[in-house]
Amino acid sequence: MSKAGTFFRHKAVKDAVRVLAWVPVGIFFTRHVYSLASVTGGSMQPTFNPNLNSSPLHHDVVLLERWSVAINRFRRGDVVTLWSPQNPELLTTKRIVALEGDLVNPLPPSPPTPIRIPPGHCWVEGDSKYQTRDSNTYGPIPLGLITSRVAYILWPWPRRGLVENELPTKSKGRVRTLGETFLQSRFGASLNND
Repeated sequence: MSKAGTFFRHKAVKDAVRVLAWVPVGIFFTRHVYSLASVTGGSMQPTFNPNLNSSPLHHDVVLLERWSVAINRFRRGDVVTLWSPQNPELLTTKRIVALEGDLVNPLPPSPPTPIRIPPGHCWVEGDSKYQTRDSNTYGPIPLGLITSRVAYILWPWPRRGLVENELPTKSKGRVRTLGETFLQSRFGASLNND
């Protein structure tokens, strides 16, 4: 029998080869399908970390869904992770409020002039009214900065469940979708986005 045949007969080596064969599958899965993350900070309160304190045990652990980003399937109200336009090393969590073509009335510190979202961009905001740095600070963001959609809260256990994709109260009435904007300019209709 050859030395190679003897080598692969050892159970430990066979087990190691089996495990190593699954490493590329695991890497692909976490980069393109699902992965886990811990949400820190208060910009998305009360959706995440409603009882924020210094203990990491109180930070929300969430399931990130990545394939909708790969196929550019975004909806208003989706909670997403994205690379901060102000600090490219910081991954942040925000909610999509408006998509390309929509008209947004920004909150301070932005000027009160309505902003049309350009192609390939979206408007994101934190759910917290006071503790967020978002599109009201840096304007529309390129969709390419988005890395995943937050799909499910896994921890803490009593709060587990799907992440609601409903816009917070502070965002309602400030966004006109492309169709609403067209109707208003064409027919003078005033539509409420509540």
